[in-house]
Amino acid sequence: MSKRNCVRNLFFLLPLIWVTDSFGQQDPLFSQYAYNKMAFNPAYAGSAGRLSLDLITRIQWVGIQGAPETVSFNAHTPLRNPRIGIGLNVYRDKLGPTVDYGAMAAFAYRIIFPSTTLCFGVQAGFKYMDINWGLLDPKDQGDALLTGPVTNKAVPDVDFGMYYYGSRFYVGLSARHLLQNQILVSNTAPDDETSFTKLRRNYYGIAGCAIPLNENLDFIPSVLVKYLRGGPLQADFNASFLIINLFTLGAAYRTDQALALMVQVNVGKGFSIGYSYDIWFNVLKSYNSGSHEIRIGYELDIFHRDRMLTPRYF
Repeated sequence: MSKRNCVRNLFFLLPLIWVTDSFGQQDPLFSQYAYNKMAFNPAYAGSAGRLSLDLITRIQWVGIQGAPETVSFNAHTPLRNPRIGIGLNVYRDKLGPTVDYGAMAAFAYRIIFPSTTLCFGVQAGFKYMDINWGLLDPKDQGDALLTGPVTNKAVPDVDFGMYYYGSRFYVGLSARHLLQNQILVSNTAPDDETSFTKLRRNYYGIAGCAIPLNENLDFIPSVLVKYLRGGPLQADFNASFLIINLFTLGAAYRTDQALALMVQVNVGKGFSIGYSYDIWFNVLKSYNSGSHEIRIGYELDIFHRDRMLTPRYF
């Protein structure tokens, strides 16, 4: 068996490790997190001041069978009462034989100060997981866990977040999967913990600012910190440049794992298109050709408010 096939077979076992209550990554991973805050912090709902729609597609570890593939859609807007924002986050996250689906509705309340805003947000919805054991080729063909029926069950999920921002900075904290529910994935030995996957709380911290260098160039650094109990602390450090309010070029470093190169273009009439390419440094670097992420965004000022800033950085 070739080394590549060994890695592929090992990777196919990763979902099983995850199912047996491991402490690994459970939430979808995005390099363009600065444009996708609704995915992990409900307090951001309505903070853009407009109806905002974002669609992100991510293909991770190209060349490795069963690697993650994620599609995420976010929509959020303030209401006529500027203190209230609402939003929606839906996603599909595929990893080997497992497919996760989620749908979350967000509500945010905003305390508006003269030059800054403090937001509190909560989102609630459900998470649903499906497993196709037929995609696996286990060594033990008689393993009842891998051949038994799968119980597809949706469980409720709740997130909470805080977000504080001004025209040139933002900072936020959030926690996901507060209920830590279990999803039954096999009818075989339902009292056995290997028949469950458990949603563990994920904690996020985010911060960023915009520093004008001249009238046509702004420096926009940001950081996203992620923590899951029992796992290592992970941080994404981003350095981007906004050029004549049309192009954004940047790079991000994910601790001990990857370097992401990013570009975004504001194509006009509220539309923007972004792309990122990840170069990996971990043990799989020799077996994949990177990761691709494409984002399409659209904004519409449905309330025709004149307070919108140009440029608006966040």
